[in-house]
Amino acid sequence: MTTEQINRRWVLAHRPEGLVEASDFERRDEAVPAPAEGEFLVRNLYLSLDPAMRAWISERGTGYMGPIPIGSLMPAGSVGRVVESRHPGFEAGEPVLGVLGWQDYAVSDGGGGAVAVTKVPDGVGPTLPLSALGLTTLTAYFGLKEIGKPNAGDTVVVSGAAGATGSMVGQLAKSWGCRAIGIAGGQAKCDWLTGELGFDGAVDYKGDDVRERLTELCPDGIDVYWDNVGGEILDAALARLANGARVVLCGAISVYSSKELPPGPRNYLNLLGRRARMEGFLVFDHLDRIGEAMAELVPLVQEGRLRYREDIREGLDSAPGALRDLFTGANEGKLLVRVSDEAE
Repeated sequence: MTTEQINRRWVLAHRPEGLVEASDFERRDEAVPAPAEGEFLVRNLYLSLDPAMRAWISERGTGYMGPIPIGSLMPAGSVGRVVESRHPGFEAGEPVLGVLGWQDYAVSDGGGGAVAVTKVPDGVGPTLPLSALGLTTLTAYFGLKEIGKPNAGDTVVVSGAAGATGSMVGQLAKSWGCRAIGIAGGQAKCDWLTGELGFDGAVDYKGDDVRERLTELCPDGIDVYWDNVGGEILDAALARLANGARVVLCGAISVYSSKELPPGPRNYLNLLGRRARMEGFLVFDHLDRIGEAMAELVPLVQEGRLRYREDIREGLDSAPGALRDLFTGANEGKLLVRVSDEAE
């Protein structure tokens, strides 16, 4: 089998214990699949690596998806290019977006409900549908707007603020007239938040006393808390809630790698005393409103008012090792994998 005929596919070899390791995945080389009538063949260009992947490969799975079976292809959002088509709606050469997995090539009929393969609009760069205009930004938009319901002048605090979703939450809060306070790991990330991104303040959870800093930066309490990490930082934020606060549950990256779920937050009774609300959500519930979101987001990105970072790793074989970086904080911005040289 020549290199041109190989489809490299990375599958789940076994479930991680603790932090995900590259050895939890196995590469299997197969022939490039051929599309049947009504299908098309896509060459992956970029893959997205996201914190939710750790939950996908656990025994628990997620509330919206069961655990990925051992030996199955690792799913991932990707941007690719149609290289062969037997589908009337797709032509060779067109860029597309879909959940096509950790592999070089994928066959699709364009279906799949919320994860259907769609065409990338003209003029949109190949990484933007996975980063600044991808699901992480849509998550920030709908979660903040519909669950956080910020009002001008509110203090919005976001954990994991230097990540792909958190950085957008803070910037959107600012664009909607709020104060934005970010919690991130390390002084460099905090400086990026308050410098380039325009946050009003930042808490370095690695070097600061989080509760003390939140007291200093939020003297009147937290009106909206966006939780990406769970654990002790969620507990610290619950202790600083303002009356009528809204807590948006987006993720819990601090506990994804735990063998056992930790005890619940000690300060949850503050929800009662402050007449506050804590609510989880899934971006998939709002995908019928993508047009509404893009009408606001695209100009913000194009005009440089929504800034972003992309951490691009080279080659499909880098994906297993790169995924670990999401859980150690070693990535700088939205973590992507460049699969093909054709991406250039």
